[in-house]
Order: sequence, then C-alpha cells, then structure tokens
Amino acid sequence: MTETTKKIKHEEADEVLEVTEDVLTHEEEADEDLAIEEVAVADDTAEGKPKRGAKKEKYFEAVGRRKTAVARVRLFTKMEGIKINDKTLKGYFGVERFEKDVESPLDKMKIADKLGAIIKVKGGGPMAQAQAARLGIARALIKFNPVFQKRLRRLDLLTRDPRAVERKKPGLKKARRAPQWKKR
Repeated sequence: MTETTKKIKHEEADEVLEVTEDVLTHEEEADEDLAIEEVAVADDTAEGKPKRGAKKEKYFEAVGRRKTAVARVRLFTKMEGIKINDKTLKGYFGVERFEKDVESPLDKMKIADKLGAIIKVKGGGPMAQAQAARLGIARALIKFNPVFQKRLRRLDLLTRDPRAVERKKPGLKKARRAPQWKKR
C-alpha cells in the first residue's frame, strides 16, 4: 500500500486542503476482493439465516381462544409430541387433567402418533389455556384433513365457549352488584 497526497482547493474558501489517500497495488486489490467474497459467503451460512433452497417444514396453523387465553397452534407431520411455550406438555401443565384436555382432539382422531404440535399460549389461567390449546388443535386438524370436521363437531371439540368475564358497569360495585340500598 502506498500513500499519496493530494492538494484540493476548496471552492467557497480560498484554502488548500491536504488529503492523504491510500492507494492499493493491483495484488492488494485482488486480495481484498477475495476477502470480501469470503465474508459474504460466511454471512449467507451464518446461524440464524436459513440456507437458500432449504425446504421449510410444512405445518397447519390455527388459533384457539377461551376466556382471555389465546393459543396459536402449529401441527407438524414430521414431529411427535406436543410442546407448549418451549416446554413439554407434562412440564408446562403438570396436571393430568389439562394434559388429556389438550391431547383429546389428536387421541379422538387416532393420529396422536403421526402428528406433533408446537403451541404458543398466553393469557388466562391453566384451565383456559388448556381449552384454548384444545380448540386450536381441533381447528388445525380440519386444515390438515377436512374430513375430520364432522367427527370433531360431533365430539363438541369445535365449539368456542363464548363465556367470558362480564365488564363492570358505572354506578355498580361489580358487573351486576349494586351498592347497598337503604329505604330510611
């Protein structure tokens, strides 16, 4: 690398600026181009970025809700088991009743060993989360195979329970509880 000094006259001011500039030889330019290409190749295969042409696994997505709980369900054909918020089903709930509730659509359709699910759930309590996940799995099963719809409907797994907490009204203590009334 060689340094050259250029004198540039500034147009607006009558001053001369000295600028030093690094000039690369032909061999150094070739080495730098090679280094840039190596960095570009390394960036493409870096962690976090999928490789071009890599197949993404197909999944069937649905949303289930119950009270204030919302469950986003993805069913995968090349996976077994159910993961909820990056934990196993037993590790997340720890109560057999909730686990059976979540697995029921897959068990009733007899495809629990063929499909797996990744569920992201938030809001509500454990019972509402389990029922939201159950509804989400049932809806995703219909996208997987529309023939399941009649059976799931008959088993009452596709009905969204509309009950939720009623809002508090102004002038009342709670949703319906009125303040104590005194005649005299």
